[in-house]
Amino acid sequence: MTTLQIVLLLLIAAITGMGSVLDEGQTHRPLVACSLVGWVLGDITTGVILGGTLEMMALGWMNVGLAMAPDTAIASVISTILVINTHQGVGEGIAIAVALAAAGQALTIFVRTTTVFLIHRADAYAEAGNMRGIEIMHITALCFQALRVMIPTFVVVMMSVDSVQVMLNGIPSVVTHGLQIGGGIIVVVGYAMVINMMSVKYLMPFFFAGFLMAAFTSFNLVGLGGMGLVGALLYMQLNPKYQPKAAVAAPAGAHSQVAVNDEDDLDA
Repeated sequence: MTTLQIVLLLLIAAITGMGSVLDEGQTHRPLVACSLVGWVLGDITTGVILGGTLEMMALGWMNVGLAMAPDTAIASVISTILVINTHQGVGEGIAIAVALAAAGQALTIFVRTTTVFLIHRADAYAEAGNMRGIEIMHITALCFQALRVMIPTFVVVMMSVDSVQVMLNGIPSVVTHGLQIGGGIIVVVGYAMVINMMSVKYLMPFFFAGFLMAAFTSFNLVGLGGMGLVGALLYMQLNPKYQPKAAVAAPAGAHSQVAVNDEDDLDA
């Protein structure tokens, strides 16, 4: 791994770490982070495939109140590095990502707890009207989130491929297969949660039709996406909801009656 690749990977790790708390650019999402790591390591195909698979798992991962979701930033970046460098399969990548997400969950709780001190300092600066101090506290807390992902990533990239391979081979197969099965269950649950939140019952026939078509045909994703687009266009053309409302035509005798009334008004 070259020096430029290491620098770019650390930069991606920092961006994903900050994105996990900003949520604005969605840079911490697996599809984005894994694709960027794959691009840096010269295997964007594996990055996109792994990112898409992890994205389906992470659909149901969200912070609710004080309950912290598993960390997608660390899981996405480090699992992609390990899979590409050690030539592992996507299944092994899922198993690695699940374990890393759990470890990252504990790490992000620790970092967020640590930054409570910075929040209190920001409150003190706010009472004093010191805007510069508030900005420094916010940037410092954001840097902590960046380091939260950068430091584990740096440790992984500094390890030799052989040592990483030995470490991965040392994981019992029962644990690896168990995590793969658990990851598959998480995918289904996450997708079900998204469908439940959407609550668009009038579109469910299209969902089931697409599922059946994907299960019993050999169409690829491009073909299924094209058919979905055609179905959406047909639905919009046939549904009266999306049709422009035509003006109601007046009876033929109504215009003449209006003209007669106008002439009577002028004579008066």
